[in-house]
Parts: sequence; structure tokens; C-alpha cells
Amino acid sequence: MKFVSYLRVSTDRQGKSGLGLDAQRKAVLDHVTGKGEIVSEFVEVESGKWNDRPKLALALADAKKQGAVLLIAKLDRLARNVAFIANLLESGVEVAAADMPEANRFLLHVMAAVAEHEARAISDRTKAALSAAKARGVALGASNPTIRKALQAGEAKSLITRRRNADEHAATVLPLINSIKERGISLRQIAIELNERGVKTARGGQWHAMTVRNALERG
Repeated sequence: MKFVSYLRVSTDRQGKSGLGLDAQRKAVLDHVTGKGEIVSEFVEVESGKWNDRPKLALALADAKKQGAVLLIAKLDRLARNVAFIANLLESGVEVAAADMPEANRFLLHVMAAVAEHEARAISDRTKAALSAAKARGVALGASNPTIRKALQAGEAKSLITRRRNADEHAATVLPLINSIKERGISLRQIAIELNERGVKTARGGQWHAMTVRNALERG
């Protein structure tokens, strides 16, 4: 049998250091031993919303292309997410889990139903608590000074992170942009060539004349 492994770490720092990956790889190898071989590996670094899993999409596509089993290293925590399970079920790809060998499509359906029920229950409890707090005169959302201050701090930190990522990305692509620019073509033509080469912007999008100008200014 052929297997495509899907590993997950919680932070970018864990992803770069390999912290946690060694244990997952061992679990995956133990599961595969005597059954087949791992033909490819995809590592997801969580960064934001649960349903934002580009590596999972790539792993599913690769497993489907190769007729392989998608082997999840740790299904336990991921199984709490309805969108994650739905993607697995709708893919048509056979799925196995190193940490839960008994998992099958029926069990995944049950997990999806339980996860959806839990999510709805949490939402209902949260709404009820907020309504009760509002009835008592408690300031909610941005009208609460503490919450407003926390939101502002979070926005400031996010802006710093976005700027740092943009600077790092610009430093990476600037040599290529400058080499294209030396041919004396316009910013729009540079953007077209970058898109044709498959080069993405710092946010993973398409290049335009303005984004090329911004990258040059950052240099």
C-alpha cells in the first residue's frame, strides 16, 4: 500500500524547529511498517482559522492522484473540527490515523456529528451568557475599555507581523524583480512575468503594478 502522511504542528516556531514532528513521524512509520510505504509527506503549520488548511488540500490531492491512503498522524484534536472532517469525507480518499487505527468513514461521520453538536452548544451558551451580562449592564465588545485595549494591542501586533513578513518576502523576491526590471519593462509587465513564473506576493496572491512598486520601495 502507498501512504501520504499529513503531520500538524501548532505554531510556526514548532514547524521550523521540528518540535513535535519527530514523534508524529515515528507514529506514522510504526503504522506503515508491514503495510506499505510513505510516498510523500505534508506538514501543516496552524496559523489562524481551523478551516485554513492548504497543506491538507495538497495532501488529499496527492493521495487521490497516487491512489494512496491519506495517513493522519494525529486525528484526535483535528477530529473536533467539522470542516476538517467534511473535507476528508468528501474527498473520496481512504483515510487512516496513526493515533486512532480504528477510525473509519462511519466513525468520522459520528465525530463530525458530535463536533457540530458541541460547536452549536458552545455558541448557544456563549450567546446566553452575553445576553445575561448585557442585561446586568456589563459593557460588551469594544465598548468595554479592557477589551478595547486588548483589541488595539492585538491590531498593533498584527500590523508589525504583517510588515515584517512583507519585508522578508520583498528581500526574497527583489533580486528577481530587479533582474526583470533591468530589461526596461514596465511595472505591469514585471507583474505579469512574476505571475507567469508562479511567484506569489507576501499574502499569497497575484502581482500587480502596485505590489511590484511596493516591493521595490521596501528594498
